[in-house]
Amino acid sequence: MTATALPQYEVYAIRYATVPRRRAENFMVHDPHDGPMPMDYFIWVIRDATRTIVVDTGFNQAAAVERKRTFLRCPIAALSGLGVAPDQVTDVILTHLHYDHAGNIKLLPNAMMHLQEAELQYATGKYMQYDLIRHAYAVDDVVDIVRGVYDKRVRFYEGDAELVPGIELVHVGGHTKGLQAVRVHTQRGWVVLASDASHFYDNIHNESPFPIVFHVGDMLNGYVKLQNLADSKEHLIPGHDPLVFTCYPRHGEAQHEIVSLHLPPLR
Repeated sequence: MTATALPQYEVYAIRYATVPRRRAENFMVHDPHDGPMPMDYFIWVIRDATRTIVVDTGFNQAAAVERKRTFLRCPIAALSGLGVAPDQVTDVILTHLHYDHAGNIKLLPNAMMHLQEAELQYATGKYMQYDLIRHAYAVDDVVDIVRGVYDKRVRFYEGDAELVPGIELVHVGGHTKGLQAVRVHTQRGWVVLASDASHFYDNIHNESPFPIVFHVGDMLNGYVKLQNLADSKEHLIPGHDPLVFTCYPRHGEAQHEIVSLHLPPLR
């Protein structure tokens, strides 16, 4: 199939939570210009006339209270802002299994989950004995995924793969062992949802990784890989940067806090 024949998907980011942070908390490399640098939390939706795919599933109110995050809305209920009911979602791409990306699975009862096998091995393996690494996982979420395996609701991948024409899974690692990004063909070209391969624009463009990292070398290599897969810097979408919400056109009513990533940024 040639590039011109590829489907063109709409891609949306839904903001569902936020937390105040300082610049010094967001980079491994010391930043002398410390100041406020909040973190937003998103899920993403990819759709065309024939399919709707959710990328990551966020966390719930209880997790927000436990981890002291400001919870704006249930990310699954927020799909209604796109006219999507939870039972209509047939596929979920899980970029990795951290608490803010892999909760709420029970709210999507009909979804097949797409996951790198290395991620589940990591989340249930020897490294989880260390508090530093285990902290970003929620055991109940991981158990839900394991139950999904036994229910034949998880499809595993070992590296890069085409999910369907125009949607590609890109194994990156770095942040976690099995982290994957998503490459999507849109009307403006190939958009890359980096997820936590780069939390902020400044992580990737300044080659300064976010401090939660399993393998620094893989994270840095991932920066190069993802920039090569995106049609430009404006086609690469970090996983937690509030600039995404302010730079892209709003979709629908303002209270839904949905932006369109298949359209060019406003600035």
